[in-house]
Amino acid sequence: MAEAVVLKVEPRTAQGTRVARRLRKTGLVPAVLYGHKQETVSLAVSGDELGKAIRHGARVVDLHQEGNVEKVLIRDLQWDPLGMEIYHVDFSRVSADERVVLEVKVLIRGTAPGVTAGGVLDQPLHTLEIECSVIAVPESIRVNIGELQLGSAIHVRDLTLAEGLVVKNDPDAIVIQVVQKEEETEEGVAGEMAEPEVIGRKPGEDEEEAE
Repeated sequence: MAEAVVLKVEPRTAQGTRVARRLRKTGLVPAVLYGHKQETVSLAVSGDELGKAIRHGARVVDLHQEGNVEKVLIRDLQWDPLGMEIYHVDFSRVSADERVVLEVKVLIRGTAPGVTAGGVLDQPLHTLEIECSVIAVPESIRVNIGELQLGSAIHVRDLTLAEGLVVKNDPDAIVIQVVQKEEETEEGVAGEMAEPEVIGRKPGEDEEEAE
């Protein structure tokens, strides 16, 4: 589980695209804090500290502002077109006894025997929607594929989950499977061999047909 980390924030009064751009140039990221029927507050947070928290899988953090501490969930992130820089972050107020629903990434562990036998891994689900206590948000859902054979699949219902964690996806949905490699059919190969005859018409044939 990812432990809550501390992020220092400061109030942000000015609004607008130009203001946000100037703010990011100073190393800060525009942010908003909302939830629990309290007012929405505009904030600024260190881009370096926020990025570090994200890279370490933090989803729940403690915001420090002028001596006050609030536990929040990183609800939404907006990135630049290249996915390199965080442009904006939404924080949602939470309490220690609260349950939340959010997306968590799926991490694959192990080597599938079906791949060794000539198959290919196919992963339809890269994230899962889960419900859990706000103080027990997992960094990821790890799926062991060490026994996955060719033609077999691991469904949502097959996952081993920590106590108190509930996956909201369809139980029958496939998380990962090993499928047979696609091979060229005899018709496809024959078609490719015949292609030079089609494009190698005698000079003048097309002109005669067009007339």
